[in-house]
Amino acid sequence: MPEIKLTSEELRYMSLFQDITRVTARDCIIDEENNRIIFLVNQENMGIAIGKNGSNVKKLEKLLGKSIEIVGYSDNLEDLVRNLMAPAKVRSIKVVQSNSKKTIYINVDPQDKGIAIGKGGRNVARAKLILKRYMDIDSVIIT
Repeated sequence: MPEIKLTSEELRYMSLFQDITRVTARDCIIDEENNRIIFLVNQENMGIAIGKNGSNVKKLEKLLGKSIEIVGYSDNLEDLVRNLMAPAKVRSIKVVQSNSKKTIYINVDPQDKGIAIGKGGRNVARAKLILKRYMDIDSVIIT
């Protein structure tokens, strides 16, 4: 696993996240391009982190003025991809290495393709940020 260095801003967000949700975030990614903050938490803490009817997410969004997304983290590539693509149903995952680049092909149910890609490609962008950071994957292709 790569060593991840967090900025003081990310650490502040993680501390706030913990104060509000009572869950320790594993990581925090600030995605300026999409005006959002992505928190990674252990899979078993997802429900607590989100809060009843998304109350924690709403509280954080109000405080920070950005979209908040919470993703269940897993060391297992397949589980992580499934979490990143949820609620889209992932059929298969294939990692292809060419030269020094790694590309992941994520095959989803045809009716879930829009969900997997997200509005304006937001979900693919999120998957790419996280998969690059943890699994050293350079590109994400939804099929």
